[in-house]
Amino acid sequence: MGELVQLLKRGNKSAMLAAIINTIISIIKGVAFMFTGNVAMFAETMHSLGDAANQFFVFVGSALSKKAPTEKYPNGFGRLVNLVLLGAVLIVGIMAFETIKEGWHHVVHPTKSGGFIINIIVLGVSTLLETFVLFKAMKEILHEIDVQASGPSVFVKSFANVGRAKPATKLVFMEDLVATLGGLLAIIAVVIAHFTNFHQLEGIASILIGVMMFFVVGKVFLDNAAGVIGQADEEMENKIGTLVMADPDVMDIQDITVIKEGEDLHVELEIEIDPTLTVAAADDIKDRLEEKIMAEKGVVDVTIEIDEEDGVMTWKSRSEQTVK
Repeated sequence: MGELVQLLKRGNKSAMLAAIINTIISIIKGVAFMFTGNVAMFAETMHSLGDAANQFFVFVGSALSKKAPTEKYPNGFGRLVNLVLLGAVLIVGIMAFETIKEGWHHVVHPTKSGGFIINIIVLGVSTLLETFVLFKAMKEILHEIDVQASGPSVFVKSFANVGRAKPATKLVFMEDLVATLGGLLAIIAVVIAHFTNFHQLEGIASILIGVMMFFVVGKVFLDNAAGVIGQADEEMENKIGTLVMADPDVMDIQDITVIKEGEDLHVELEIEIDPTLTVAAADDIKDRLEEKIMAEKGVVDVTIEIDEEDGVMTWKSRSEQTVK
C-alpha cells in the first residue's frame, strides 16, 4: 500500500488537476442540462465526463509506469502509460459517438431549449476553467522539455513543442484544447439559436464537438500504439550521438538506438575507439559516457559496446540521413 501511495505521488500532475476540474465541470453541466434540455450542453457534459475519466486513468497509468524494474520485467513498466492511454481513448470514443448521435437527432428533430442565461453562465465558467487547465498543460509541456517562456510566448512555444511532451501531458493538452474550443462553439450555438430560432445549430455544434473528440481519439491512439510497440526517438538519438562524438576518445559511432517506453528512454550504443588503448582506459571511457548520457532527461539505462576503430566514418553518414 505504501509503495502504491509513493507511485501515485509521482503521477502526472497535469492529468490529476485536469481530472478534478473536469469532474466538477461535468457535474455542473449535467445539472444545467437537466434543467434546460439543451443538446449543446449535453454534448459538453459528455465531453467533460469523458475527459475526467480519461485523465484520471492517465494519472494512474503515468504513476504506475514509474514502478521500478523487477526480475520478471527487467525493462521496467514504462510502456504501461501507453497501454492505459490506449484504453482511455475508448472512453472518449464512446462519448464522442453519443455526442454525435444526440446532435444528429436534434438536427433532424429540432426543439427549443430553455434556460438561456443558465446555459451561458455555465458554459462561460466551464470554458474559463478549461482554459486554465489548458494553460497549466502548456506550462507542463515547456517544463518537460526545458524551454523557458512567459506571457503569450507560452502559447506559441507549447504548440510548437507539443510533439516532444510526455504522452500523458500531450493527451491532457489535446483534450483541454478541444474542450476549450468546444465550449466556445457551444456558447456561439446557444446564442445564435436563442436569437434566431435556428435551433438545429445546437445539434450541429454537438456534432462538431463529437468530431473534435474523435480527432483526439485518433491522434492519441496512433501515438500510443507506436509507444506500446517501442518507438525510436530520432531526435534524442541525434542529441546523444552528438554528445558522444564530442568525447575526445570516441573515434566513431557504429550504431545508436534510443527506444521510448512511456516516459522512459533506453539507450543502446556501439562506439569505436583507438585499438591501442588498454582495457582499463576503454572501461574509463565507457563509465564517462554512461554518466553523461544518464544525465539526459528521461534516460533510465544505457548499454555501451566498444569496438576498435575501422577507418570508416559511420556516424557522419547516419547523422546526415537524420537531417534529411
